[in-house]
Amino acid sequence: MMVHGGTGLIQTPNARMLNEGDLQISYTDNDQYRFGSATFQLFPWFQSTVRYTDVRTRLYSQVPDFSGDQTLKDKGIDAKFRLVKESYYLPEVSVGFRDFGGTGFFESEFIGLSKRFGNFDVHLNLGWGYLGSSANVTNPFCELKESFCNRPGGFSGRGGKIDYQRFFKGASSIFGGIEYQTPWAPLRLKLEYEGNNYKNDRAGRLQQDTNWNVGAAYRWNNFDLSLNYQRGNTIGFGINYNFNLHNIRQVKIDRAPRALSLKSRDISIQQLNRNRLMRDLQYQAGFTVNDSIFDEEQITIYGQQISYRNYDEAVERVGRIVASESPESVKEINIVNTLGSVPIVETVINAKEFRKHATHQTLPVNLSSTYQRQEISQESVEAYAPSNTAGFYTGIETFWLQTFGNPEDFYLYQAGVLINGGYSFNGKSNVSGAIKVNLFENFDKFKFTTDTANSTLPRVRTNAREYVSNRDVTLENLYLSWSDRIAPKIYAQVYAGYLESMFGGVGAEILYRPVNSNIAFGFDINYVQQRSYEDTFELYDYKTLTGHANIYWRPQFIPSTQLTFNIGKYLAKDKGVTVDFAKRFDSGIIVGAYAAFTDASSKAYGEGSFTKGFYLSIPFDLFSLKPAKGQGRLPWIPIARDGGQALTRPSTLYNTTEERSPFD
Repeated sequence: MMVHGGTGLIQTPNARMLNEGDLQISYTDNDQYRFGSATFQLFPWFQSTVRYTDVRTRLYSQVPDFSGDQTLKDKGIDAKFRLVKESYYLPEVSVGFRDFGGTGFFESEFIGLSKRFGNFDVHLNLGWGYLGSSANVTNPFCELKESFCNRPGGFSGRGGKIDYQRFFKGASSIFGGIEYQTPWAPLRLKLEYEGNNYKNDRAGRLQQDTNWNVGAAYRWNNFDLSLNYQRGNTIGFGINYNFNLHNIRQVKIDRAPRALSLKSRDISIQQLNRNRLMRDLQYQAGFTVNDSIFDEEQITIYGQQISYRNYDEAVERVGRIVASESPESVKEINIVNTLGSVPIVETVINAKEFRKHATHQTLPVNLSSTYQRQEISQESVEAYAPSNTAGFYTGIETFWLQTFGNPEDFYLYQAGVLINGGYSFNGKSNVSGAIKVNLFENFDKFKFTTDTANSTLPRVRTNAREYVSNRDVTLENLYLSWSDRIAPKIYAQVYAGYLESMFGGVGAEILYRPVNSNIAFGFDINYVQQRSYEDTFELYDYKTLTGHANIYWRPQFIPSTQLTFNIGKYLAKDKGVTVDFAKRFDSGIIVGAYAAFTDASSKAYGEGSFTKGFYLSIPFDLFSLKPAKGQGRLPWIPIARDGGQALTRPSTLYNTTEERSPFD
């Protein structure tokens, strides 16, 4: 791990990649700079790094009342793509982009080659921008086209935009080095020659006595400890923690799936102990039954899976319990998953084949071959008569709000609980609400609540600090809703009330989602009014009509990924599209990024130029000793302003119908 994060030697990157799913969290320190970074290996061929830089020699601003004595902070994003995988004869070849969106403290591009010879890993690179500032070779692209001879200065907008017009232009340098794996497995030694001259650094002009840097890295369990000597005059050190997002697991305290006996159950369907079956499904399979139909050859149960997030495990636990309690005459077991009293999807189990595989009468054992997920049959829909769907419900969950790079303090946070509850009239119509209770925070460090930046857009999000400060208990939402399956493959919902912390109103959504399909689409439309941050139940004058056409696509040529396109009108009345890309790992963790492109100019938007963000979605199951469903989302939004901001609806049909086509 190099100083700036990402695979490399010390100051210089190389062509190497990590293993798919690897995540490295790093801290490095080398006198004028401190770096904190996270590097994700999303695919075997793609690596990305997000980084915060602390410039110790510069203040955040020259206004003490604004930022005190805090030093300058900057965020950056890197990306690296592998073009050629190393083989016996060929080196690994990659192209990389450092700090390519933002203020560009370390903006660079490079093409790298890496080849391993025994215990030696040799790296040779050609770099531009920060990495090529010493200009020790002529830019080869300059020989092809004159426009590549000079690198345009300045940055478009107010940061945040990708300055394509600067790529591979201007001065260039050769740089590289060697990494040696010593006979002692934990220890690696590094030697590099860099192409940066440090004359125009953000920290000021830095003395460089030599272009050669040396270092060592020591691996201890999942940690890497590094020590280096740079520029002939500076000592640096670092630490990073490594883990793989595919392999994260949590030990569970849970009983094993029920074993089936080879002995047949010679009973009639009338003799089946239905009360015991319902209880066992609840406590051993996490399946809450709200209706059931029994006959001699077929059993159909309707209900909600509340414990097991993995589809196969959930189905097989239910199947084992029903098969163990039912007579041999039952040929088919139907499981209809519902949300409230809304049917979502049906799974049909071939009971005879299921028993054979579960009792190892058929080899190899493959329980998943004995059942299939399908559209709910008309027979199952017509026979559905749910009971006990009316009543109160409550819940409690934690929340954690955080923001990085603030003028008052680098890291500000607010944490507490959301107490939610409501009443369901029939499993389809509900009144729901949530109260947010702050338990601890440092938002009291805010020196301003609304920024003074000029904006031609309505302030739909930039007064967010007003909504989260100086109030320990707030009403997050309170609304009426109705949802149902209105036709095969089509779901709809309507909602009205205080929909989120900043807006209230009325809206509707419709979604077309076939079972087992890699595509779904629908639209939502909402008429909303801005909520007051001074009085919980009051509204401001600002109103708007907002809505989007929504397309959800899981491309088969990039496994375990999802692209979402939301096309329409946003809260600030700008129009455009939000593109969201998500990658799911075997652990259930999802890493995603999104960006909104609208007709609001970068000047109108302000700092950051356009809305963008990143997120980690982590299954609750990874924190629990008992099986659990649900995901917690940790966002990172570099700059949140008013353009490209959508309404945060209380629920989306795509999420509530997830069981029709699980993201796995």
